[in-house]
Amino acid sequence: IYQLEMGLFYSSSKIVPTFTRPVSFGTNVLFRTSFFLDKLEFNANIAYQRDKVAFKNLFTSHYFTNGLSKLTIGAKYLIYQPKYADRSKEIRSWKRRTAFDWKRTIPSVAIYAGVNTNFLNPIHKIDGMTPKAGVLLQNNLSEDFNIVTNFYYDYIGSDYSELSYIVTGTYNLNDYWSTFLEHQGVFKKYQNDYNFGTGVAYLFTKHFQMDASVRMTFEGVATGLYTGLGFSYRLDRHRDSYKLVDIYGNELIQNEPSTRKRKNFMGRFFDFFKFKKSKKKNAKKRKRPVRKRKKSTSKSAKKRKNKSKKGGE
Repeated sequence: IYQLEMGLFYSSSKIVPTFTRPVSFGTNVLFRTSFFLDKLEFNANIAYQRDKVAFKNLFTSHYFTNGLSKLTIGAKYLIYQPKYADRSKEIRSWKRRTAFDWKRTIPSVAIYAGVNTNFLNPIHKIDGMTPKAGVLLQNNLSEDFNIVTNFYYDYIGSDYSELSYIVTGTYNLNDYWSTFLEHQGVFKKYQNDYNFGTGVAYLFTKHFQMDASVRMTFEGVATGLYTGLGFSYRLDRHRDSYKLVDIYGNELIQNEPSTRKRKNFMGRFFDFFKFKKSKKKNAKKRKRPVRKRKKSTSKSAKKRKNKSKKGGE
């Protein structure tokens, strides 16, 4: 499975004393794939943006700069995924069929490990490459409602190390529309940042979705607004492995017909000339058949012959 998540974002905040970035506009790209194991995912997160850098002291000045603000490569592994009973098959008790399944409070658990590269715009660079680690939890409280809670320890070993969490609740309104609420907290050495956001998503097809979001940001003493518009596209080449069994649960072994391996273009090209050559070699000249007339033995033919003989006499 290959999934591409891409979007545009715009953020603005008030100018505070000393160094600040009051306006930022850019694009964020997240590429995810799982081609090795079903439980293992590789991903790359890239952000490119244009920033307005401002200084406020006795006077206010600013300048603009462009470049990468994020380039993180990582992997996620699913450790535990709970299984839930199908309550819809419970026909003896309506109460059991409609009651909340408390097993759904047990979350799925995954771990994340990645590295922050330093090929960034100078205003976003830190001291070299730094690792990133996280624990990811997901609770499917119902078929339409789930909560995702992620904990991260980022920029490990640097002066800019930070602890963060992000909680997202998603609810499916119907088969196409969904909405979400999100809260994030980031704890740094010199200040703490928070944001609250909401948004909607629309599923156009099984593999294509668009979303829009808005959030309020609180970065230290500065407050701001962040808006985003994005889409997700998935290329699904996954095939579930299964076994055919009979009514007793015994595996059925099927004899698959042998298929001839298809040759490439050059192989078919040489086979064509071989066929033409063998056809000419085995071809034989056909003789044109000679038609011979047979004497008629009918009574009418004999009468015409006798009449011709008498006329001649």
